[in-house]
Amino acid sequence: MELTAISSGPWHEFAARSLAGDALTRDEARQVLAAGPQALLPLLDAAFLVRQQTFGRRVHIHVLDNAKKGGCPEDCGFCSQSSRHGSPSGEAPIKGVDELVNGARRAAAARAKRYCMVTATRGPSSRDIDVICEATRQIKSELNLEICASLGLLTPDKARKLAEAGVDRFNHNLETSERHFGQIVSTHTWADRVNTIRLARAAGMTICSGGIVGLGESESDLLDLAYALRDLDVDSLPVNFLDPRPDTPMAAYRRVEPTYALRVLCLFRFLHPRADLRVAGGREVTLRSLQALALYPANSIFTSGYLTTGGAAPSQDLQMIRDMGFEIEVADSGDDASNHRAGDQSPSVPGSRSLPIAN
Repeated sequence: MELTAISSGPWHEFAARSLAGDALTRDEARQVLAAGPQALLPLLDAAFLVRQQTFGRRVHIHVLDNAKKGGCPEDCGFCSQSSRHGSPSGEAPIKGVDELVNGARRAAAARAKRYCMVTATRGPSSRDIDVICEATRQIKSELNLEICASLGLLTPDKARKLAEAGVDRFNHNLETSERHFGQIVSTHTWADRVNTIRLARAAGMTICSGGIVGLGESESDLLDLAYALRDLDVDSLPVNFLDPRPDTPMAAYRRVEPTYALRVLCLFRFLHPRADLRVAGGREVTLRSLQALALYPANSIFTSGYLTTGGAAPSQDLQMIRDMGFEIEVADSGDDASNHRAGDQSPSVPGSRSLPIAN
């Protein structure tokens, strides 16, 4: 029987250029997206070389808290929290400060590095800002967690208040290309989102911005998104995969194939070698049995579910990370004595170390 070696293709050359700061051409990016099944393992290996340069074998865990659910006036076609779609996820007012602080404690117990408070709204009201700011101050006084907020469109004054309260990072996803955006949302523009990103950065917060794969976009739209995020030099990049929600305009859309999702993650890693690349919403239902392979290009995940959908429990995600031989990186506390194994669910927050969790 004659054995045929797996061709390495151009992937390791792409990795070397990525690490040197050179962006792939669009034709090269298309090669990544079109790679066949026999190229998947070499492609993942090359993406891991890029990931390893900045993040080693570390994994950041993030926890979301749906701080204000449903009733959003915007018409984003993928979102079950839009009032235009009847808010099929339900509706609730903004949570109180104590409830948000308790959510942060649960995030710390799940070994999270970052806790993200999210509101379903066009932009935060003055009350929303006050609640998020006070919750942030209390969390920071008690826990060594990094704080992210995702509150919609900002003004300069609201961005400043968030930064002064201690919010480390602001999330505002571009979602898709500028060309395709109008097919997904009509109540605000792609430029509005870019403006909020710039306001958040000017106020002193780092930037989390990514998109959703599977919104009916073309390959060119996906590339436009990837390069636009590179131009914005985002610090954190969540890649979501559409998990169609009932009663939304995209309820009948099909999920992308798991191997395609992995190729997308590899492409984003090549184009964003130093960004905190997160495999985000839709991870479990899109990647299915291939979830663990996403840790080769991506260095962070969400645990405990998403805004309106469930997800893996922290114990399951910690086991996956352990089984892959990766490590948990937690928020900076400077306290070596607080170093814990990933399976330890005690509420104290680990220190500024990568925690070895292999059995």
